Amino acid sequence: MTSLNRQKFSFIDLFSGIGGFRLALSNLGGHCVNFSEIHNDAINAYCTNFSEDRSLNLGDITRVKTLPPHDLMTAGVPCQSWSIAGKNLGFDDDRGQLWNDTIYLLNQSRPKAFIFENVKGLADPRNQSALYYILNRIKMAGYFARHFVLNSSDYGVPQDRVRVYIVGFLNEGNLKKFHLPPPRKSHLKLIDVLQNFGPQHSKADKSQMTDLFGHSVHGNRRYRKLSGMNDFFLFNDIRNGPTTIHSWDLISTSERQRDICYLLLKNRRKSIYGRLDGNPLSVAHFQELDPTIQSDELDCLVDLGIFKKVDYAYTAHPHDHLVLERDESSVLQHLSEGKITLDTLKECRELKKAGIPFERVITSLVSKKVLICSEVRYEFRYTKISTGIEGVNRIFLPKSETFPTLVASDTNDFVAIKDVDADNDHEYKRVFLEDIFHKKLFRKISKEEACLIQGFPMDFKLPESRSRWMKLVGNSVSVPVIQMLGQAILDTGCVDGLTFSGGKGELLRQTA
Repeated sequence: MTSLNRQKFSFIDLFSGIGGFRLALSNLGGHCVNFSEIHNDAINAYCTNFSEDRSLNLGDITRVKTLPPHDLMTAGVPCQSWSIAGKNLGFDDDRGQLWNDTIYLLNQSRPKAFIFENVKGLADPRNQSALYYILNRIKMAGYFARHFVLNSSDYGVPQDRVRVYIVGFLNEGNLKKFHLPPPRKSHLKLIDVLQNFGPQHSKADKSQMTDLFGHSVHGNRRYRKLSGMNDFFLFNDIRNGPTTIHSWDLISTSERQRDICYLLLKNRRKSIYGRLDGNPLSVAHFQELDPTIQSDELDCLVDLGIFKKVDYAYTAHPHDHLVLERDESSVLQHLSEGKITLDTLKECRELKKAGIPFERVITSLVSKKVLICSEVRYEFRYTKISTGIEGVNRIFLPKSETFPTLVASDTNDFVAIKDVDADNDHEYKRVFLEDIFHKKLFRKISKEEACLIQGFPMDFKLPESRSRWMKLVGNSVSVPVIQMLGQAILDTGCVDGLTFSGGKGELLRQTA
């Protein structure tokens, strides 16, 4: 890796969080003019770790009218509007409007370049119009920009973190000179950031962090990887694979019961059973697939905690004499031929936008006998991939190359504290369950490990509470990725003196 090109330049850090942008750009010689953040924990961490005065904080971006001169603007615009973890409302969500405030300030202050970051969902086909809108607004402000979808694991950290980065310049010539370096897998593996992994492994220290910025590490271990085998085990009932652990693997079940479970697993995503990605099945559906299945067998799987009963369809009854709440009337508007189904409600964008909790509303309408349940179906008890089974989603082996995306809400992902080896997939799974899972030889990552996985020093000061520090780290950017982008921007020469001498364009804060 080439040595860092340290240049004196100034930058403003909008939606700064704990300072991932600042750490990266300071490593390149940048000077922070101001930062903008509204969350108290993030402000405290930022000021503590960078020995910064709180007076440098601009606060709420929606109230900022002007910015002081600076060369580079950065912004990690809040991402929930486009994230699959949210409701995917985009500009229908107030948080989506913060893009307009950001671009307004870009136009007002006229820096020579900028880096904006957001979740991968912004570049998904379903949000194509939103991304086009943002890029067009940037163009209206007089900037020339491109967007990139990058994985942090390709640029220096052992984390699968895919994000959208928009890089732009005031001078079109600089954009033509802008080139991303080729992806390079991190020399750090998961085992290199795990603390106190075992007596046979040395503890990672601050000197090993230098690898994130181009220096050597002790990560020279090699492991035999079985063909087709993951380096983690997924606890899940709605997907299948050689390293998938199902709930019926964790308790005593008969071959007949496992066959019924696999029958639901294989058929629940078929469109003939509903409009959702996964649909519950009725007794009649099961009997179409296997005429020997009886309802008491399905009820037994409910008793075991593998299946659950789902009220799927409802029939409307006359209710002219009742006064209904607004949310109840909104739900009833989606009746079709006097019926309403669970998939219809879950897919309804209008109910999402209005923030109507349809499950609570349905319960209320049933209690008032406005709706009567007309069809009961069976579904797996655990149907959310990120939730996993009994609070465990994935357990990563130390030999894994990367850890999954760190998120603000934390995850049900764990690391094993010993490795597994086997000669075939059946044995691989059996040994894992016996030697790691049932012996509880796994744990969540620590604060220090989370910092290293994001590219921060392991002694970066954060709150002691796990929920608080996880929110801060999960909302941050991967430092080496920003440093790579910052270096590529500097390599264009855009901060080597004045690069633009045109009049300031007109752009007002707008709503989508």
